[in-house]
Amino acid sequence: QVQLVESGGGSVQAGGSLRLSCAASGRTFSRYAMAWFRQAPGKEREFVAGIIWSGGSTYYADSVKGRFTISRDNAKNTVYLQMNSLKPDDTAVYYCACGPVSSRERDFRSWGQGTQVTVSS
Repeated sequence: QVQLVESGGGSVQAGGSLRLSCAASGRTFSRYAMAWFRQAPGKEREFVAGIIWSGGSTYYADSVKGRFTISRDNAKNTVYLQMNSLKPDDTAVYYCACGPVSSRERDFRSWGQGTQVTVSS
C-alpha cells in the first residue's frame, strides 16, 4: 500500500497562492492515478483534481478549473497542487489520495493525513 504525506498548507489572503505537495512511499506510485480532495468544516469531503499515472491527463472540479493545477513527478514520487487566485471558499483540509482514475472518494483506498489551507478575505 502506498503511504502518503501532504505538506505546504498554510494561511493566505484571498487572491494569493499556495503549492501543496504529497510525497508517496512505495515503488508502485507511478502505476496509480493521484487525486486531491478537500473537506471544509461541516461539509463532506469533495473532489478537487486528479491526474493519471503518466501525468498526461488531468481533470478538475468545476469550482477550481482555471485556478488550480495538478501535476506529478514520478521520479520524486510526488504529486503537487498549485492553487492560485485563492478564495475564502477554498478553506479546507486538503487530502491527497492514490488509486484509480476517478473523482469518487469511495474509489480511493490510500489517503494522506491532510494539510490545512485557510484563506482569509
